[in-house]
Amino acid sequence: MGEVEVVAGSYEQIVFGYRVCPSEEEWRIEPVFTHHAHTASLSAVAASEQFIATGSKDETVQLYDMNTRTEHGALLHHNGTVSCLEFYGTSHLLSGGEDGLLCVWSTKTWDCLKTIKAHMGHVTSLSVHPSGKLALSVGTDKKLRTWNLIDGRSAFVKNIKQDAQLVLWSPVGDKYVVVMHDKLDIYSLESASITGTLAYQKRISSIRFLKNTLLAVAGDDEYVKVYDLLSEKCICEFRAHENRVKAMDSFLIDELCVLVTASNDGFIKLWKFNLESPEVVCLLSQVNTTARLTCLSVWRPKTGRELSAEQITQSASMLSADKEALLSPTSKRVRNNTERVVSKHFSIRKSPKKNKKQKVQ
Repeated sequence: MGEVEVVAGSYEQIVFGYRVCPSEEEWRIEPVFTHHAHTASLSAVAASEQFIATGSKDETVQLYDMNTRTEHGALLHHNGTVSCLEFYGTSHLLSGGEDGLLCVWSTKTWDCLKTIKAHMGHVTSLSVHPSGKLALSVGTDKKLRTWNLIDGRSAFVKNIKQDAQLVLWSPVGDKYVVVMHDKLDIYSLESASITGTLAYQKRISSIRFLKNTLLAVAGDDEYVKVYDLLSEKCICEFRAHENRVKAMDSFLIDELCVLVTASNDGFIKLWKFNLESPEVVCLLSQVNTTARLTCLSVWRPKTGRELSAEQITQSASMLSADKEALLSPTSKRVRNNTERVVSKHFSIRKSPKKNKKQKVQ
């Protein structure tokens, strides 16, 4: 199945890494690393094939190279909490913050390729289309914005009635969902209009597509619900934690979908989810971090997070553009260092101190 690690952030400023060890008899979650990553609580974590990025209320994005198992540096561009992070493939990282900025970073040089004033208020969530040519963002200005990542300009602005907390493209990219408190609107890419609405009993805190028509939803309670977006009905509900669910992610092993949940109760749990029989959910394994978890991401090396050929074909057919999504350079600040953060026994090894470089353009 290839290597799988779960990376979680916490209120206690710590980032945790655990390796998933599947077995026919019993699945295990083994500790790989822990690191005091920030000077304030963590608010976001994202993973690519090579890098882990964490965002925090300390206004920084910390980078970790999973190939060398070292701290790779820090991105110092936002003024305010870094509220959301998302990699696109191996080439770009997008970050959004309370300063209303949406930043596009090159993962080759870590230059800030584009800085966009995305919202008048905070940027609360962002999502990149599977093609890499479009991105969605929502904020506290009651607007849903579509961004053309070819030229870094706003392609469409929709006024919505409430501040939205989450936005997410489907795996194929033919639809997206927008969360506003306890309501979830389903939009069609073709018409850019709402095709359905789901109501939840609590404020929604996390959403995750298990496949293109199945969406897992968690809120300010202990439960996870899975909805069929075609029928707009809940097809599965289970109690996942003793406290509210804060974050979710998932990964596939052959035909088996594994849903990963994290909670304020400190637990990270793996759930076996059969896509053919979605009403059946089974707990595979769990680990207690003893921390108040805030965010979660699954890291897989190489092709573990790539789209299938079918998804690439479908998403590419929906968007037509001749240029690749690279944007003009603007100012950036990057701090580089080499600090070993990953150790089997939770120790941190640092290389001899060097002068830290800061690039400004």
